[in-house]
Amino acid sequence: MAKYPHIQDKVHEELSRVVGSRQVRVDDRKNLPYVDAVIHETQRMANIVPMSIPHKTRCDVTFQGYFIKKGTTVIPLLTSVLHDESEWETPHTFNPSHFLNKEGKFTKRGAFMAFSAGHRACLGEGLAKTELFLFFTSLLQRFRFTPPPGVTEDELDLTPAVGFIINPLPHELCAVSRDGF
Repeated sequence: MAKYPHIQDKVHEELSRVVGSRQVRVDDRKNLPYVDAVIHETQRMANIVPMSIPHKTRCDVTFQGYFIKKGTTVIPLLTSVLHDESEWETPHTFNPSHFLNKEGKFTKRGAFMAFSAGHRACLGEGLAKTELFLFFTSLLQRFRFTPPPGVTEDELDLTPAVGFIINPLPHELCAVSRDGF
């Protein structure tokens, strides 16, 4: 959020308008479409687990001109879908509107596969989404995140450290308390 202060401001504005100063509750999520879109876009852009668990094909499949025999082990590369130019209007840009319809309501996208692909989705997905929502909203409700003095938003490098999992690089940030908290 320190990289995108205008997005951070819109998140805080929606939180202030809908929740006010009370503690955010899980059921607030349905009334916070922009917040939900920002969380999803963060997961899309900063996907920490690029590959899903191995799957086996249930039948013979032809995929992009390649024949894959029934029973073949495949490992879905989730990152390829999360940045696919045919699925996302601006696949390499942080853009919460990927998850908002024309009326500004949150909309699910079939190409959003941050937790897994196929029938073997992550068992902890529901709990993880709830925790992400509560953690993110609680922080943005109480703090404004900025780069440290002498550093601009443009100088914040979001390039991850690539490995089996994709870790964010360490950053120094300032968490400035918002009035009323």
